[in-house]
Amino acid sequence: MSATTPSAAPTAAAGRTMADAFATARAEDRAVLLGFLPAGFPDVETSVRAMTTMVEAGVDAIEVGLPYTDPVLDGPVIQAAAQQALDGGCRTAEVLRIVSEVAATGAPTLVMTYWNPVLAHGVERFADGLVAAGGAGLITPDLTPDHGADWIAAADDRGLDKVFLVAPSSTDARVAETARACRGFVYAAAVMGVTGARTTTSSLAGPLVARTRAVTDTPVGVGLGVSNGDQAAEVASYADAVIVGSAFVRCLLDAPDTESGLAALRDAATDLAEGVRRRA
Repeated sequence: MSATTPSAAPTAAAGRTMADAFATARAEDRAVLLGFLPAGFPDVETSVRAMTTMVEAGVDAIEVGLPYTDPVLDGPVIQAAAQQALDGGCRTAEVLRIVSEVAATGAPTLVMTYWNPVLAHGVERFADGLVAAGGAGLITPDLTPDHGADWIAAADDRGLDKVFLVAPSSTDARVAETARACRGFVYAAAVMGVTGARTTTSSLAGPLVARTRAVTDTPVGVGLGVSNGDQAAEVASYADAVIVGSAFVRCLLDAPDTESGLAALRDAATDLAEGVRRRA
């Protein structure tokens, strides 16, 4: 699949990118707080309310998860939420509508997605839809730069952020290759294994951030495991962004009703936002 020419492709100028979020955070001498929720969980309209609540409570940027039938890198909490979204009929068109509504808050809004749904939709069609929705870019956990030429070309033509992952098991050469391909930030998966909130942060995160920073000036965000403000402050002391997913999902998953879930979500976001501002 070939990319359109830069003159023919729409650009992401209408939506805020992660560069905007990092510029704001640097001016305030703090890290960025990036929050994840699956689109359509627990239903489409509530997911919009939930992500808007997160922004209002201090989350700087939002990852909108595209529900997928085979989320091999996700733990049980996110898997359960994604399945609920799929059961409710949330598909790519609804995901892009959610992106549009969340981006309207002014927060940079990225889609977190496995690669197969993008291929099924069409790479350039998906990129155009994301631009039209005001989205900032994609986080692609199962796509590596050496297999992502179509997406890299489409993103470059449209000025979209392209976020790839590095892990503690990544070789130095792989870290360098991945970092070179990223725009927006490099996603450092701080623990080995699937996603999920943890009681302590990973001892592997700091060294991975250091290895990544040795080969790039692109900001580095740490995800997988952060669940409270104290952990956020710890990670913010050495990373440019703190990424939180399962802890937010659990607020809604464990709540007895929607309003209680949104209240719990606001409290969690407030605590985490305070954490990235004090840098333990």
